[in-house]
Amino acid sequence: MRNLSILFLLCLLTACDWSAKREQKTQELVDQEIQAIDWEDVDQYPLFADCDELASKSEQKKCFMETLLRHFSKSLQDSDLVLEKEVKDTIFVDFRMEDTGAITLMNIKNDEQISQQVPGFRNQIEKSLNSLPKIEPALKRGIPVSAKFRIPIVLR
Repeated sequence: MRNLSILFLLCLLTACDWSAKREQKTQELVDQEIQAIDWEDVDQYPLFADCDELASKSEQKKCFMETLLRHFSKSLQDSDLVLEKEVKDTIFVDFRMEDTGAITLMNIKNDEQISQQVPGFRNQIEKSLNSLPKIEPALKRGIPVSAKFRIPIVLR
């Protein structure tokens, strides 16, 4: 009986050690996988209703950007903003798309001349962003994530 108890105790101690090694190996694999992920890029770009979810990543990006730029162009053409002088410039709009689909304007990188001539330009860009149709957020490994974007707006 004593030998059986010692054998049982030995098996129990060995099993605990085996479980700990297995857990450590699993953690190492998870750490390696996390390091292999490119956190600067998304697996799927945000999608408007008219963009194809099954398209390639580059086609999704193209559809997203074209739809966004068309919307900005139409919004700016329909606005009552008036320039006193002719302007040929490119303005960069930085915004963040949240994992919920909400959009936040971060920055507008523009020339002082635009700011002076069109004081309501920032408000018009915010209004245009807020009037966008529903957008599905970007995905990383199947999980909705926040993403930052910069789009150029060419003024003529």
